[in-house]
Amino acid sequence: MSEYAIEMVGITKTFPGVIANDKVTLQVREKEIHALLGENGAGKSTLMSILFGAYSADSGTISIHGKPTEIKNPNIATELGIGMVHQHFKLVQNYTVTENIVLGMEPTRFGGLLDLHKASIRVGEISKQYGLSVDPSSLIEDISVGQQQRVEILKTLYRNASIIIFDEPTAVLTPQEIDELMDILRLLRSEGKTIILITHKLKEIKEVADRCTVLRRGKYIGTVDVDSVSEQDLAEMMVGRAVKFEIDKPEMEAKGVMLSLNGVSVNNASGMEKVTDLTLDVCAGEIVGIAGVDGNGQSELLSAIIGLSSVSNGSITLDGTDITNLSIRARIELGLGYIPEDRHKFGLVGQFSIYENCALKNYYRSLYRNRYGLLDFAKMHDDAEALIEQFDIRSGEGALTPAASLSGGNQQKVIVAREISLSPKVLVVAQPTRGLDVGAIEYIRKRIIDERGKGRAILLVSFELDEIMNLCDRIATISKGSIVAVNRQNEVTEREIGMMMAGSKKEEAFR
Repeated sequence: MSEYAIEMVGITKTFPGVIANDKVTLQVREKEIHALLGENGAGKSTLMSILFGAYSADSGTISIHGKPTEIKNPNIATELGIGMVHQHFKLVQNYTVTENIVLGMEPTRFGGLLDLHKASIRVGEISKQYGLSVDPSSLIEDISVGQQQRVEILKTLYRNASIIIFDEPTAVLTPQEIDELMDILRLLRSEGKTIILITHKLKEIKEVADRCTVLRRGKYIGTVDVDSVSEQDLAEMMVGRAVKFEIDKPEMEAKGVMLSLNGVSVNNASGMEKVTDLTLDVCAGEIVGIAGVDGNGQSELLSAIIGLSSVSNGSITLDGTDITNLSIRARIELGLGYIPEDRHKFGLVGQFSIYENCALKNYYRSLYRNRYGLLDFAKMHDDAEALIEQFDIRSGEGALTPAASLSGGNQQKVIVAREISLSPKVLVVAQPTRGLDVGAIEYIRKRIIDERGKGRAILLVSFELDEIMNLCDRIATISKGSIVAVNRQNEVTEREIGMMMAGSKKEEAFR
């Protein structure tokens, strides 16, 4: 029997204008956690989609447990014992956990009737065996993102998968959920499963993986034992150059207040107060970070600032103008820019091209009108091509490329390019590097620092404490919808911020 659970040799896959995989080789040993590392757009997900049968390779061979095979569709992959936990979950929101897990292979009893009770018992047994702690009767729409991911894992285990692919599994998880997932991966390995972990997070690779294969721009770079390399080594293999983990941030003197939140309270869609009497100023030439655990009012606060929802109390001022009750367009016209936390839901129209997405906020201006008063698509296209070059956006068909076909990092660059090109006075930035690789993270963070240097006032919301500590001049810690404390970055530690995020008062955190 081969020492490899998976051998993919000389895999090539092309799409219009793009070579996603260029003669890639991947060899994964039995019962190991094997990381697949690469920048956004390096070809990781494409390679795994070929292994799972979602795509067919143009050329190359695949062997599973030493036996050559053709995987023409996911059903064949399932029969071979291959399961995949997708980055974007494949779940029906109004179905129960059990109904989602058995979907496509529903158990029946005498007479061909559906036997969900039997399935629920089996799901409960698997959940308990692997410490996944999911209630089989819960509706998907009622459970957390972390629990939804566990349902995806249960789907593979219910189908007796011996090989499980995890595609960017921590992109939407909280720090606590990430720790729990790492424990689950270790348990799966100890139970004899072979794990492929698609990721760009070097810390997680060092924590849990045995070996790591690196791809760059669709090509195989190498496979290394994780214990023998540093995070810096892996980063250089991934992007082909030295990567700076800490961004140079020149000293700057903040000037006048550009964004002022005065006693702001905000309710969620259910009428529950999520932000309570919040007061905070952001000055020109500074970055103010909001640090907090997800669900403590950050999303509701951002929604109120940009005009997607109204405040129940208090006021919001932009450069001396009260914008509390102004429309979204009026706020944009006054100089408010926004990089949203969910680039798919709020940042881009996936079916639109890059040039259409770049023009979303100013298509109505005379800049994009021709002499007949019609939209000047050629001008939009030319401007977008300039942004593609300036912001290093990698696309197959230039400005005509649909946004949905771009990698996550390049989608984020499109949003950043659009917002910065409008020269906002105030830039509200939410989770700017979520789901991005180290090269894209370095680039996005540098652009934020550059905007600070131009005198922009920047409000940054991030769940990544290292990002808050790296980028911000002042840090406002939020807990249960209220600001616990505002500190200069050099006057507070991650431990102190963490304690305040967890609900400790400022005096308790600084003891």
